[in-house]
Amino acid sequence: MEFKNHKPIFLQIAEHICDEILGGRYPEGERLPSVREYAAEVEVNFNTVARSFEWLSQKDIIFNRRGLGYFVSEGAKESIRIGLREAFFKETLPEFAQQMEKLDIKVEEVEEALKAER
Repeated sequence: MEFKNHKPIFLQIAEHICDEILGGRYPEGERLPSVREYAAEVEVNFNTVARSFEWLSQKDIIFNRRGLGYFVSEGAKESIRIGLREAFFKETLPEFAQQMEKLDIKVEEVEEALKAER
């Protein structure tokens, strides 16, 4: 996993796990790898992954079954999508709109480019 400097690593790992849940690697109700297993997989200290798991647990994306490990919560996919949509409209879209204005790009041009990508 490649990490960026602009965001804490534990959040990048949490986002990566969310992407994996959305992508179907970890279905709802299924067990995640242990903290140590996941730490080895992404090559970070297990405390960093533990922090990621705790953050996801606080967001009700995953939950801990004592002695069994962490599992993906029912409704996690929808919860992740809602959060990502909110972030898109609150953060990404305004920045995108500023760039469009700065570069004098029309909405129609973006629509055409999006159609070409599909």
